[in-house]
Amino acid sequence: MSDIIQLLPDNVANQIAAGEVVQRPASAIKELIENAIDAGADKIKLIVKDAGKSLIQVIDNGCGMSVTDARLCFERHATSKIRKAEDLFAIRTMGFRGEAMASIAAIAQVELKTRRIEDELGTVVEIEGSKVVNQYPEAVAAGTNILVKNLFYNIPARRNFLKSNSVEMRHIIDEFQRIALSNPQIFLSLHSDGNEIYHLPAETLKQRIVHIFGNNYNQRLVPVEEDTSIIKVEGFVGKPEFAKKTRGEQFFFVNRRFVRDPYLHHAVMNAYEDIMQAETFPFYVLFIDIDPARIDINVHPTKTEIKYEDDKAIYAIIRSAVKRSLGRYNIMPSLDFEQETSFTNLITKKSLDEIIAPTVTFNPDFNPFDTDKSKSSYSRSDSYAEGFAKKTGGIPSNWDSLYEIVEKEESVQLPLHTGSELETDRPQAIQVEDKTSSKLFFQLHNKYIVSQIHSGFILIDQQAAHERILFEQFLEQLDQHKGLSQQSLFPQTIDLNPADNELMKDLLDDINGLGFQIREFGKNSYIIDGIPADLGTGFDEIKMIEKILEDYKNNQSEYKLAKRENLAKSLARNAAIKPGTQLDNTAMAELVDKLFACQSPNISIYGNPVIVTFTLQELAEKFGKN
Repeated sequence: MSDIIQLLPDNVANQIAAGEVVQRPASAIKELIENAIDAGADKIKLIVKDAGKSLIQVIDNGCGMSVTDARLCFERHATSKIRKAEDLFAIRTMGFRGEAMASIAAIAQVELKTRRIEDELGTVVEIEGSKVVNQYPEAVAAGTNILVKNLFYNIPARRNFLKSNSVEMRHIIDEFQRIALSNPQIFLSLHSDGNEIYHLPAETLKQRIVHIFGNNYNQRLVPVEEDTSIIKVEGFVGKPEFAKKTRGEQFFFVNRRFVRDPYLHHAVMNAYEDIMQAETFPFYVLFIDIDPARIDINVHPTKTEIKYEDDKAIYAIIRSAVKRSLGRYNIMPSLDFEQETSFTNLITKKSLDEIIAPTVTFNPDFNPFDTDKSKSSYSRSDSYAEGFAKKTGGIPSNWDSLYEIVEKEESVQLPLHTGSELETDRPQAIQVEDKTSSKLFFQLHNKYIVSQIHSGFILIDQQAAHERILFEQFLEQLDQHKGLSQQSLFPQTIDLNPADNELMKDLLDDINGLGFQIREFGKNSYIIDGIPADLGTGFDEIKMIEKILEDYKNNQSEYKLAKRENLAKSLARNAAIKPGTQLDNTAMAELVDKLFACQSPNISIYGNPVIVTFTLQELAEKFGKN
C-alpha cells in the first residue's frame, strides 16, 4: 500500500490559513493598516470600493521595503517582527505571525508598490492566488501602497457568504474606529466609493473620540488614570446617564492592541453597579499597558484574545480605577460630612425684622350654597365678566354658556378589595364605563389590564400587547410600502456618526415605507419632515430615530432577524405605550380588541407571554377551597 500522507501545496495551505486570518474585507483592512503602523507611518489613507469587495487600498508613508523584502513578505511565516521564540514574550508590534500577507495574496489579486526613503527606485509586485505574476522597478512615493482587488475571487463559495455592502461597510468602519482610537497620534482617513467618511488628524485621545463619535461625546467623558506595579490603566469612560442598550462602544486595548475580554468588561460593569439602568452598557475606551512577559497574545490568529498571568489582580485594578474616577468627578453619589447642616444661611439676604408674614383675606359673607348671586360679593359676573367687559366694551349675551358643565354619565366603581385594607395597597381600578364598551376592564398599577372571562379572569401586559399590535401593523405596511405619514410642523435635522449613517442608508427606504419622511441632507445628516400617523403626537423625532437604530443594532446582534422584521420590531418597541400610562376603559377595550385580532396575540415580539389566565379553580385553591 502506498503512502497516503503528503504535504499540501503552498497555495492550498495559504487558502486554508486565510480562512482564519481573512474572514471578510474588514479583516484584510485590519492586517494591512497594522502593518503600516508597524512600519512607522504617521499618515495612513484607506480607500475601499464596494465595501472592500472590489478594491482595498492602503497608502502609508512608512519605512517601505527593499526589493527582496517586497517579494519575501508574501511568503508564509515571513516577518520582520520576531527572530526567535523568546521574542514572543516581548511583543510590542501589532503583527508577528507572518501569515496575513500570504493569506491575502492567496485569495485576491494584489499589487504592491513600495520604496524606502534611501532608494531612488521602488518595487512593484503583482500576485494572483499566491503566484507572482509580475515584478519590476518603478518610481513610486516613499512608503508602501498596496492594492487588494477582487477579494475571494478564486473562492466563490466564500465570496457568496459576504453580506450586503452596507453590512460589510459597517464592519470596516468598526475596525477603522478601533485602529483610530488606539493610534490618535497618526493621521487616518477613510474613503468609500469616492466619498470621504473619516478625516482624522493627529490629535489627543479625547479629540479623537469626539471626532469619531460626535461632538455630543465631549461632555460625556470621564477620564480614568491609574498606575500600579502590575498594569497602567488610562482612558475615558462614559457617564452612566448616557449608557445605551446596545453594545459596540466598549473598547479595551492591551499594549495598544484591541482585545475582546468579557472578564475585564465585567470589571467595568461592576464599577457602574447601582448607578446605571439595568441592561444598559456604558461607553469606555481603556488602555492597559502591561509587561509583554506577563501576557500571551499568541492565542488566536486574529490576536483579539489574550491570556494574563494574574487576571484577578487586573480585574480588581480596573474595577477600582473606574469606580474611583466616577467618584472623583462626582458621578457616583457620595456623602459630604463637611456639608453645613444648619439653617443660618437663608435664601433671602434680608434681616428677620424686615420679613413680613403673608396674610390671608377672605369674604365672610361668601356662601357657596347660596344661589342668590346678589348676596355674593365675588361672582362670575363681578370678576371675569366685568373684566372682559372692560376689555371688549361689552358683555356677550351668551357669556354664561361658557361655564355650563356638561353632565356626564356617572362612573361606576367596582372595587377589587373590601375590608379594612390600606388605600395605598389597593390596585388602581379604572372607574369609567362608557357606552362604547359592554365590558369593564381594570388597570393594575398602570401596567396590566384585567378582564373577566367565563372561567376566571385574564391579565394582559399592556406594553407587550401594544408592541404586538404595532409590530404586525408595521410589518404589513412594510410589505405594502403604504405607511401613512403625518407632516411635522418644524422639520428636524439629525446628525449621525459614520457607522449609523451607513445603517441609515440601508434602512432609509423601509423607514420611509413605515410613514416617516426622511431625506439626506449633506454628509451624515438627514432631515425629518414627517413621522408615521399611527405614532400620534408628543414624540421627539430625533430621539425616536436614534432609538430605532440602536434597537435595530441590538436585535441584529442578539436575534439575527431579517431587516424588515427587525425594523418593525424596533419601531414597535419605541412607539408602544410604556408602563405607567393610565388608560380609560375605552382605550383598554380597543387595545384588547386589536390584540385578539393579531395573528399571535399570546406571544410578545420578544417571545414572552402577553396574556396570563387565572381560572376559578386556581383562585379557589389559593383560598383553601377544594
